[in-house]
Amino acid sequence: MRTSIWLVRHGQTHLNLARRYQSFSDSPLTDYGQQQTRALALRLRPLPFGVALVSPTERTHLAAEAILARRDGVTVRHDYGWAEAHHGRWEGLTYREVLARYPDEARARWANGVDGRAEGGESLAEVAARVTVAWQTLLRENLGGRVLVVTHATPIQLVLCACFGLEPSRHWQWRVDLGSVTCVEVYGAGAIVRMVNDVPSLPEKRPTTGA
Repeated sequence: MRTSIWLVRHGQTHLNLARRYQSFSDSPLTDYGQQQTRALALRLRPLPFGVALVSPTERTHLAAEAILARRDGVTVRHDYGWAEAHHGRWEGLTYREVLARYPDEARARWANGVDGRAEGGESLAEVAARVTVAWQTLLRENLGGRVLVVTHATPIQLVLCACFGLEPSRHWQWRVDLGSVTCVEVYGAGAIVRMVNDVPSLPEKRPTTGA
């Protein structure tokens, strides 16, 4: 019996474009992010999903809505377990701004490895524990199904680490682009990674004609 999990990272937002920390904050999609969202919908249109788990942010909701448009019978659940790592008071800042405002905190965060965190935020160890629970719950509740997970880079990277027996500290070695698809198929004997960071081609714009 196979459980097929399709992990999708949302399209580009204005905060992404500006290279600012973004976790819980909402930021509008850029024009490019809107094109990415349409491309994801086209790429996944042939696949019948029974369940969709969606991180509770506007950008992931928009991706899920596009992918699931005109589909019936899909159970959609908003699940904080798939949220991005909480950046605390670094939210909305660039890394350069963080270094200028909180230099000691920045140095301490990286020195502490998986246990480092921004003030008010989550450590990588805490995110890994949360994602592990979400992943195990998904597998337990959807045995033999096909599940869509619309989430963020860090949870996808941590799932891949878990599949390959890697420590969470190595999550950065998995590239997970905006608007990408990763697929993991889980059997009784273990997981097979079908694809990683597949970025669908953007749909071609139709030429406009004058009246």
